[in-house]
Amino acid sequence: MLDLLVLLLGVLILLVMIIKFKINTFISLIVVAVLVGLGLRMPLGQIPVSIQNGIGGSLGELAIVFGFGAMLGRLIADAGGAYRIAKTLINSFGKKRIQWAIMLASFIIGIALFFEVGMVLLIPIVFAVALEASVPLIYLGIPMAAGLSVTHGFLPPHPAPIAISGALGANPGTVLMFGIIAAIPTVIVAGPIFTKIARKWVPEAFVVKTKLSAFGEIKQWELKDTPSFGISILTALMPVILMAISTIYSIVFNNGKPFAAATTSILKAGKVVTTTTYPTSVIENIMMFLGNPVSAMVISLLFALWTMGWKQHKKTAEMMTTVVDSVKSIAMLLLVIGGGAALKQILIDGGISSQISEMFKGSNLSPLILAWIITVILRVALGSATVAALTAAGLVQPMMANMSPNMAALMVLAIGAGSIAASHVNDAGFWMFKEYFDLDVKQTLKTWTVLETIIAVVGLGMVMLLSIFVH
Repeated sequence: MLDLLVLLLGVLILLVMIIKFKINTFISLIVVAVLVGLGLRMPLGQIPVSIQNGIGGSLGELAIVFGFGAMLGRLIADAGGAYRIAKTLINSFGKKRIQWAIMLASFIIGIALFFEVGMVLLIPIVFAVALEASVPLIYLGIPMAAGLSVTHGFLPPHPAPIAISGALGANPGTVLMFGIIAAIPTVIVAGPIFTKIARKWVPEAFVVKTKLSAFGEIKQWELKDTPSFGISILTALMPVILMAISTIYSIVFNNGKPFAAATTSILKAGKVVTTTTYPTSVIENIMMFLGNPVSAMVISLLFALWTMGWKQHKKTAEMMTTVVDSVKSIAMLLLVIGGGAALKQILIDGGISSQISEMFKGSNLSPLILAWIITVILRVALGSATVAALTAAGLVQPMMANMSPNMAALMVLAIGAGSIAASHVNDAGFWMFKEYFDLDVKQTLKTWTVLETIIAVVGLGMVMLLSIFVH
């Protein structure tokens, strides 16, 4: 219980540093990570190692994905492609239904892409749509984030649902089927419906912006000077297409599990020897390559250099200026995400998850509700949705002995819903939403944190409703 108080005190100190004293977010996160590590009685030498591992583990892949994603988005915007997509969407759906169009697009894209990748790719297009429709960015941003979050927490082939399915012996195909049924009403409630409430609750966040610090200013365009809608949308969705090809192939030929390298460790001559083996099939190696966000972004950026650059008769030097400017705009965003990951790692290495598991021994609650509660507490304490979900799956495994395959699938969804709840200052997604939408911490807590909690609560409600009909 003392360690949970340390966590609460750490969060309060962080909020005071950022909100009251206006200290840089990245500096505040690192300072609080050290203080929390001391409060959790971690060895002094372990604290900097945990911070380093947290930042390295988070930014190892994200640095490339975010960097190339920012370059891709800026190339599309600076060539007029984002404007063309925005204009076409508004003309097709009308301003009154544009929010639903963005939510649907985000949901579809979110099935194939990780949350972070989807956010990076969609922001420039959603920003262009918001400007053209003269609506606040967050008016479209909430439905966009809802679509991406729901798919991230509920639907295979995302890492957490796949990993939990494996741990609990659930069929990923069944999880996907039930997940879509639960996800549709959840995303509607958390998207367009919550936006109406948030607009009255946090009116200061709903202002029309012409410039974002994490993206820059959108140029003004004449439609005749922009690339065609077909080539613009193909360029924007290229990472989605590449990863979807891999996803569909894995569903058809690999029971929904993504192709991955296998790592084995053996004791040899007193030393642990780790070996990594890759799929022997050429087609499986290709699918593994296409399905990786890093390679998908690299291919997509090269494609964008041609479609949004050379094909539009742009000079290479001009495109490289765009590339450099795009990376400058996300530098602090990357540091802030790394700082959030450092705090998360301190909490994990400090052993808070094991204390939480002890709190629920011998409980008589419904297994689905109990799994959800455990996951929510882990999510609030640890920050990472994936870590919370996997830790919870390990804790609820003893309850799975007499469960049918269908109920096992619902257990995966209950844990997935809980893993999204109450995202706050120890979650990288919190800082990502704050920086991209130019919000302060209070506004982010009132919008993003509430949005994620609504998804978790409505998601659990849908799981319990399904459990009435599924045995």
